Amino acid sequence: MKILVPVKRVIDYNVKVKVKSDNTGVDLENVKMAMNPFDEIAVEEAVRLKEKKVCDEITAISIGSSKSEETLRTALAVGADKGILVETQEEAQPLEVAKILMEIINKNKPDLVLMGKQAIDDDSNQTGQMLSALLNWPQGTFASKLEVKGKSLNVTREIDGGLETLNMDLPAIITTDLRLNEPRYASLPNIMKAKQKPIEKITPKDLNIEIKQRLKTLKVTEPDKKEAGIKVDSVEELVSKLHNEEKVI
Repeated sequence: MKILVPVKRVIDYNVKVKVKSDNTGVDLENVKMAMNPFDEIAVEEAVRLKEKKVCDEITAISIGSSKSEETLRTALAVGADKGILVETQEEAQPLEVAKILMEIINKNKPDLVLMGKQAIDDDSNQTGQMLSALLNWPQGTFASKLEVKGKSLNVTREIDGGLETLNMDLPAIITTDLRLNEPRYASLPNIMKAKQKPIEKITPKDLNIEIKQRLKTLKVTEPDKKEAGIKVDSVEELVSKLHNEEKVI
């Protein structure tokens, strides 16, 4: 089995995000960047499948600037075998990302695409579903458990009413949720080995894909600051304030 894992370079989730003074976007100057956390889970699951001898080859792919090579090297250090960097300075929105991935898939013929359910910078949660529609492949979204059985998969996913288990044939698209696994840290020897692993560099034009900006960000603002709460000495006082001051009861 061959697995393709898309990974995205985003602001590290531990960093406090700051909005630009002109409200046109998020300030990325001198900000620590990292792999999207949901993509880390996808890489980890692919590596676990390889350790179980279910998978023969893992290819990580990233779409973005030349700095995205760092993100690919992280995936290679964790256990991916090779990387593909689709280099572009333009913002690739979900549909364009799905189209690029479709071309890569048609060329490389993976059996399974494991990808994060969403990126923490735009929170679109669209690429996996769009890719499934373009390829006409079955999809399992928000996966919290994955079992490979020959040429089929059992995917347990979290829904509002609890858990749902789907069975689907390969090839398929799986988007990962937080509870699927806990990603490992790359060891120093593997980080050094990752520097020698191959990364193929191409552009959207090489795939006959034109990056289009279908969505326009009008304004980015920070959320309103919450006012400090107050303490009350009794239930009666709480009810009185809710009734007389807040007018909610």
